[in-house]
Amino acid sequence: MVRHRARICLILTLLLFVLSLARGAWAGPASDQLSAGIERVFKILGDPELEGDAKLDQRRAAIISVAGEIFDFGEMAKRSLGQYWTQRTLAERGEFVRLFTAAIEHSYISKVDQRGAGKMSVQGERVDGEYAVVRTTLPLSSGQQMPIDYRMHNTDDRWRVYDLTIDGISLVANYRAQFNKIIRTSSYEALVARFKSLQVEAPALPASSGAVR
Repeated sequence: MVRHRARICLILTLLLFVLSLARGAWAGPASDQLSAGIERVFKILGDPELEGDAKLDQRRAAIISVAGEIFDFGEMAKRSLGQYWTQRTLAERGEFVRLFTAAIEHSYISKVDQRGAGKMSVQGERVDGEYAVVRTTLPLSSGQQMPIDYRMHNTDDRWRVYDLTIDGISLVANYRAQFNKIIRTSSYEALVARFKSLQVEAPALPASSGAVR
């Protein structure tokens, strides 16, 4: 469904999310909450009571629950659909958020459970009212630094991620371009059908993480 470049961007995003986040002098409310969420993921992965294949479903369900608190999948889905969001009925929006979230969950948990290693450093935090950008960098094997910006907004007194920019490439903008092309050349129903063809069973996120507005 998503072309090669978008798929690579998603995989990178989800791999990088599980890397340890080093907080420094730049720490603030948004970066603190982002870091705390990542630390919770590591705690789940390191929990001896959740180790082994027998506890795979339980472990993944716990990770998805944390991811639902950090990521605003409803807002991400809305922005990814772009101009076509307003054309959808309330029921269609709910279905799209559910399908979008399931696709992200499946890719996310399949990578996070591999326990990636690395050290991501917070470089700065810019807050503008209810929006914030947490700037981080990831050291590469080449010796260079890959910039990763977490775009967050404050909802219900909590900072949550609605987009990520990796080396200048926005995950949401990438999805929006792909989704819009499918809708223009075919239809919205064709986009939904592609999502459904990839749908797998996954533990449900808390209801609050998929809010439709």
